[in-house]
Amino acid sequence: MGLIFPAAEPTTLPIANSDDRFAVNRIFCIGKNYAEHVREMGSDPSDTPPCIFMKPSDCLVVGDGDLPYPSATDDLHYEGELVVALSRGGKDMDRAAVEEAIFGYAAGLDMTRRDVQAGLKERRLPWDMAKSFDGCAAVSPIKPKSDAGNPHATNLKLSVNGKVRQDDTTAKMIWPVVDALVYLSSLIELKPGDILFTGTPEGVGQVVRGDQMDVVIADVAELSVTLK
Repeated sequence: MGLIFPAAEPTTLPIANSDDRFAVNRIFCIGKNYAEHVREMGSDPSDTPPCIFMKPSDCLVVGDGDLPYPSATDDLHYEGELVVALSRGGKDMDRAAVEEAIFGYAAGLDMTRRDVQAGLKERRLPWDMAKSFDGCAAVSPIKPKSDAGNPHATNLKLSVNGKVRQDDTTAKMIWPVVDALVYLSSLIELKPGDILFTGTPEGVGQVVRGDQMDVVIADVAELSVTLK
């Protein structure tokens, strides 16, 4: 039995200081993971458990460069995030198993069609199309965890055209990386190649064509893209 059309090429990410590549399986994301961002979006940060959503792996824009402006929005927002990449998987994993599964970390941009999201929320509908579209995420090369300092308590900074818009510490996550992955593994079997966007701090806002976004996660990774 043959394929009726060629299978899609896998999405891969570069690994810092290596010729090897990281094959992306699935993209998971956490919403509402920094209290002040939750408040700026008009919600209660005490709500639990974490809000989990997904993006298609072929939406990724890899490394520095141009990021396409999507269709169907007049209010595109940036969200700078720490990204964690897994080289092992499992179901109902404990903390030790999660620690072993983590391959490394990267800087990421979770782009959001905020006007689309607002309309879907108002109608109490799933907001997949606000988060999942062509070019809805950008990711830097992955830095192996042995070289990534302390990503659990480091500075995350996002600038637009040189002006700082987000400046906070990953230590303020409501659901830290390991806790979030333990929880996620109770819902679904994690697999090698899965990546997790871990949420964004306060300071999100609109960007337009021509804007340059720079994400710097101290001792972990940097990412620079221009909206086209």
